[in-house]
Amino acid sequence: MSGSNSDITLPVDDEQPGWRAIEALYRDHAEWLRALVTRRLRAQPTEVDDIVQDTWLRAAGCKTDNIQHPKAFLSQTALNLFRDRKRREAVRQQHREGVAADRGGGDRHSMSEQEAILELERIVLDLPEKIRDVFVLSRFRHMSNAEIATTLGISIKTVEWRMGKALALCMSRLRD
Repeated sequence: MSGSNSDITLPVDDEQPGWRAIEALYRDHAEWLRALVTRRLRAQPTEVDDIVQDTWLRAAGCKTDNIQHPKAFLSQTALNLFRDRKRREAVRQQHREGVAADRGGGDRHSMSEQEAILELERIVLDLPEKIRDVFVLSRFRHMSNAEIATTLGISIKTVEWRMGKALALCMSRLRD
């Protein structure tokens, strides 16, 4: 939802009461609402789009034909949605900061990741050669079982068996 809203047409379902009212509300106030949200909330353009769209969705869920002051209704709805969004962002940020503090910073996490990569390399290198070849071609070269069978000159069933054996050995080593 970007740019002008005047080229957007809401679907009207005569069987559903209230669609005519929401269409009229949208037609009369869409540009005003976008300008208000942009000016008053000083949000990023994508955030403005989201707030405006959510405001119209909220309005579509209400009984709009009884609204006495449509601009007040729309502006309060948009403001409430903006506040809710900011609250959720603050909670997410606090959660991210808490997780980062629990880890004790990024260095320890990076070392742990490096250690995991080295352990995986050791596990793969310790696999029996025929099983390792199938595993490496499948997981690191992203070849299909048929391609592996052709490359190694073995049957697809043998590729499947060796791949299953490789995964079982890897899982066993990871559990130890």
